[in-house]
Amino acid sequence: MIHSKITGVGMYVPEQVVTNDDLSKMMDTSDEWIIERTGIKERRFFKEGEDTVSSMGAHAAEQALERAGKKAEDIDLIVMATLSSDYNFPGSGVLVQRKLPFRQIPAFDVRAQCSGFIYALSVADQFIKTGMVKNALVIGSEVQSNVFEKSDRGRNMAVIFGDGAGAVVLEATEEPNKGILTTKLHSDGRFAEELYLEHPGSRRKERFSPDMIEKGELLPYMNGKMVFVNALKYFPEVIREALTECNLKDSDIDLLIPHQANARITVQVQKEMNLPDGKVISNIDRFGNTTAASIPIALCEAWQDGKIKDGDLIAIASFGSGFMWASALIRW
Repeated sequence: MIHSKITGVGMYVPEQVVTNDDLSKMMDTSDEWIIERTGIKERRFFKEGEDTVSSMGAHAAEQALERAGKKAEDIDLIVMATLSSDYNFPGSGVLVQRKLPFRQIPAFDVRAQCSGFIYALSVADQFIKTGMVKNALVIGSEVQSNVFEKSDRGRNMAVIFGDGAGAVVLEATEEPNKGILTTKLHSDGRFAEELYLEHPGSRRKERFSPDMIEKGELLPYMNGKMVFVNALKYFPEVIREALTECNLKDSDIDLLIPHQANARITVQVQKEMNLPDGKVISNIDRFGNTTAASIPIALCEAWQDGKIKDGDLIAIASFGSGFMWASALIRW
C-alpha cells in the first residue's frame, strides 16, 4: 500500500539572537521571571528586508530537498503552515513556490496555528496515499516578533514567541511499517477566543483604526491558564490515541517531539507518559515558541544531532489556538 515517508529535513532561523536580558530593557521583566514561567532563555527575531515567512521557508526547503536527494522540479505539492503569511493574501505557499525552480504545482497555506505543521503533514500524507502526488514539501514558517508589543502591556506574550522555519520532504513509498503510520487531528472552536488575534479581522466595518491601536486590540490575547490546563490534557491523550490505533504503547516511543509551547508543559507531558529525558526533545530555551515552525525545527535538530535512527518510532504532537491539537506517529 502506498504511504508517505520523510526523506529530508531542513530548518532556518534568523541570525539575530534576542535574550531575556535584551527584552528586560524594553519592558518590566527579567531573565529569571521568563525562565521560571516558560523555560525560554533566548529566541530569534527576523531582519526586515532580509527574512520573510516565505524566504525562511524557502531556505528550510532547500536544505530538506538537498538532504532528500531531490530537486525543486521533483516536488508535486507544497503545503505551507503559517499564521503569519507575508501578505493577508495570497498565502505564503505560492511565494515559496516562486523562489525556487518549482513547476506550476499546487501550493497553499494551512492555518492551524501551533498545530499547523501536523495538519499540513496530514494533508500532504493524504495526497500521497491517494496517489495524486509522489513527492510533497511541507513547511512551517513564522514571523511573530513584530506582532507583539514589546512593552509592559504586551509582556506576557512578547517574551514567548520567536521566528524561524522548518521543512520536510515527503515521498511515496511501499515499504511496510515505514514512514507516517497515522495522524490524528482535533479541534474545539468553543475556545477560539482564549488564544486569538481579533484585528485586523473582517467582522467590523473598519478593519483598522487608531482606536484599535490605543485599546491594544491589534495585539494577540491568551488566557494562559486555560491554554496550559487544556494542553496538559490533550497532549498525552492525542499521542495515546495514535499509539492505540497502531497497537503501540508509551514505552514504544523512541523520541517524542512536542510543539515547543512552554517548557513546563513539556516536562509535565514527559512525566505523564513516563518517558526518560533522552526520549523527549526540547529546544524552546534557544528558540522560544515558533508556532507552526517549532516541530519541524526540533525534528531537524534531532536528526542533525544523530538522535534519530533508522527504525525509530517518532511521535510528534501539538496543542494551541483554535483550540486545535494533533499528533502523528512516524517510523523512521
